[in-house]
Amino acid sequence: MKIAMIGSGYVGLVSGACFADFGHDVVCVDKDARKIDQLNANIMPIFEPGLDTLVKTNVDAKRLSFSTDLKASLKGCEAVFIAVGTPSRRGDGHADLSYVYAAAEELADAIDPRTVVVTKSTVPVGTGDEVERIIREANPSLDFAVVSNPEFLREGAAIGDFKRPDRIVVGSDVEWARETMRAIYRPLFLNESPILFTSRRSSELIKYAANAFLATKITFINEMADLCEKLGANVQDVSRGIGLDNRIGSKFLHAGPGYGGSCFPKDTLALLKTAQDNDSPVRIVEAVVQANDLRKRAMGRKIIAALGGDARGKKVALLGLTFKPNTDDMRDAPSIAIVQTLLDAGAQVHAHDPEGMEEAAKILPGVVMTESAYAAAQGADAVALVTEWDAYRALDLKKLRAAMAGSAMVDLRNIYRAAEIEEAGFSYSSIGR
Repeated sequence: MKIAMIGSGYVGLVSGACFADFGHDVVCVDKDARKIDQLNANIMPIFEPGLDTLVKTNVDAKRLSFSTDLKASLKGCEAVFIAVGTPSRRGDGHADLSYVYAAAEELADAIDPRTVVVTKSTVPVGTGDEVERIIREANPSLDFAVVSNPEFLREGAAIGDFKRPDRIVVGSDVEWARETMRAIYRPLFLNESPILFTSRRSSELIKYAANAFLATKITFINEMADLCEKLGANVQDVSRGIGLDNRIGSKFLHAGPGYGGSCFPKDTLALLKTAQDNDSPVRIVEAVVQANDLRKRAMGRKIIAALGGDARGKKVALLGLTFKPNTDDMRDAPSIAIVQTLLDAGAQVHAHDPEGMEEAAKILPGVVMTESAYAAAQGADAVALVTEWDAYRALDLKKLRAAMAGSAMVDLRNIYRAAEIEEAGFSYSSIGR
């Protein structure tokens, strides 16, 4: 099948490359000519393990191409995926749908009859209705269908998630559009990945509900970690103990400095705004958002406490800046609030991250970026593990300690065991242990 992907950012590029790998003919369209030039030169705009190889393989096989020419790219396409950004709108927290609606306006005069327009972007309930209205108003005689098909990709594991999904959700009541989506996802359906067909509005809500629930699990175990510290319990034991219950499950029960990234913060906020606008408040999600926001600065204060309560003039080394490992994404990363808390307290902050320093430098100008974990720790009074990159899981602890002026280590991801850290000469503190 011939497929167009409008937007060549994280979702559009990964989805397009994976669809091409299934054997479809895919063109990714973007208004950013520089980005398209880079993609044609096999320079990825994001860091995602294996993506560059996947893209090159399918470009070489002539199944994947990139273009800025929307109208020419849509000729002969049976499905067009809208995969543009939906950031939080300034001022009120609603999802900014301007890119989605602009794409819909352009599609109206460019798509062929019987084309399926698929919203892949994360959008509030009712967005598909508006996309359909925009296209129909501009081209009343056009035979088309608008379908919701939310993505469930984890940054750092997106290719595997796309090719081996827990489920594929398709929101449409139009049977011929459902058949088109079945054909697109046939390679996955043959591998017994379940396809769940719902109404369009149900599909749109599924994405938000899923992310809100996962954010709730993260926030719950973080609050249990705080309680563990007060009671002398171990949050890792608590997490295992409740996670072995099949009704709860073990995933997303790892205590840490709070969630960040491109999805959970904006999606929980957008769900809150949708619920408020429809007089159906979701109090649990309200509490989750508030608790997570407060937690990030609390982690900065935890580092200050490890310095004896006074950080002025002291040097802190942060290991890890991105919101999670295997990505260069700094959006709503806990490190941002942690850094600000430390700088506000008068500390000097040096940092290292395997992939995120270029992005981090743009938003954290007060931080000195260093070439390694050991360089960051040189002369530091405290070192804090913020992101659980594999590169930090087997540090030479004696070398790290020898580089430091002080002895405090704050492990915000519970990577190490207290005994081994203390044996290396550190004063160690972690989360909920």
